[in-house]
Amino acid sequence: MKNNRLAILGGRPVRKKSFPSWPIHGKREKELLLEVLESGRWWYGEKVREFEERFASYQGAKYGITTVNGTVALEIALIVSGIGAGSEVIIPSYSFVATASAVLKANAVPVFVDIDIDTFNIDIDAVKDAITPKTRAIIPVHFAGLPVEMDRLVAVARKHSLKVIEDAAHGWGSKYRGKGVGTIGDAGIFSFQHSKNITSGEGGIILTNDKKLADDARSYSNCGRGMNGPWYEHYLLGGNYRMTEFHAALLLAQLEKLGEQNRIRERNAKILNTGLSRIEGIKVLKGNPNVRSRAYHLYCFRFKSQEFGGLARERFLEALQAEGIPCRPGYPYPIYRNPLFLKRGSGPEYCPVSCHYYGKDMDYSKVVCPQAEEACREAVWIPQNLLLGNEGDMKDIVKAIRKIRDNVDEL
Repeated sequence: MKNNRLAILGGRPVRKKSFPSWPIHGKREKELLLEVLESGRWWYGEKVREFEERFASYQGAKYGITTVNGTVALEIALIVSGIGAGSEVIIPSYSFVATASAVLKANAVPVFVDIDIDTFNIDIDAVKDAITPKTRAIIPVHFAGLPVEMDRLVAVARKHSLKVIEDAAHGWGSKYRGKGVGTIGDAGIFSFQHSKNITSGEGGIILTNDKKLADDARSYSNCGRGMNGPWYEHYLLGGNYRMTEFHAALLLAQLEKLGEQNRIRERNAKILNTGLSRIEGIKVLKGNPNVRSRAYHLYCFRFKSQEFGGLARERFLEALQAEGIPCRPGYPYPIYRNPLFLKRGSGPEYCPVSCHYYGKDMDYSKVVCPQAEEACREAVWIPQNLLLGNEGDMKDIVKAIRKIRDNVDEL
């Protein structure tokens, strides 16, 4: 039928209407930005403190320390937790590179483990197998906003006296057994980069319930100064990683909207789960009965090429985009296959892997995590702003994928 012909082949697309754009801003953002502008106090002041307190309270933590971005937040959290030369840190192989590069910046060695293919979160059994006498910490990533099984992970960490630093860069508002992610381990970090569900363009925060860790993180991010000490009194080899009042003003306004936006995303994700689970060759990821509230930074599903007659995922994505549905393939390969981790040698330029305090041979070219590799072949990401649409928008996404499935022989 002509009306059912695929748009990529000249047919009529399922939709021409745009989805909600991102970022979303309004009167409140302008009001708070103007307030900072006219105050003449643009630098690391009242708005920063107010946001730190409000966001920490929102997640359920005692302390919040803002930073210039989420990557720096993770680096600082590791360093002030005592992670350094000779340390190994266990991380999932399916994540943004910052999860691993932050470990290197702390002068420690990342140890990659596999993920659970049904959730894209770290495989806790693989964590157990990866622990060595040099392991000092674990970084669980709450991927796409779905909390990791933190009870199990924390139990493993405590048994071996390991730190748990949560990478909650996708997890604003996500809760596991009623506890906000980023507050369950020793510390947690969040990102406010442009694409994130609450954004100031860039920005990050460290949350913790440990006062000493909080004080050290504050000092490290503020040029190593002591708490409430003289301006020119420095105690730690820190740096200038401070957030501005303008960033904090934007985030305060964004935080006011976050709860309702999260509810909309959750509602729409359920519609997608129901519709897509009925399409052969589309595998919806599992939820978690211990999660009552979840942020969706991404909506992810797996595309099973063999069930689409051998259609390549890239061709599927082209067809879906032609139908008016923005989408992405996700990470092209696990972190350990990045060129950064394939360089080998000895001497200072290859530290921390070549550090004599480490004293082991680490060859990332030999690392294989089959589930992460599979996720990189199959994953399809739908960005969070699409989930701010209405029920009809979600049905259009399902309709477009169904249309491709029904006409796959044409491709």
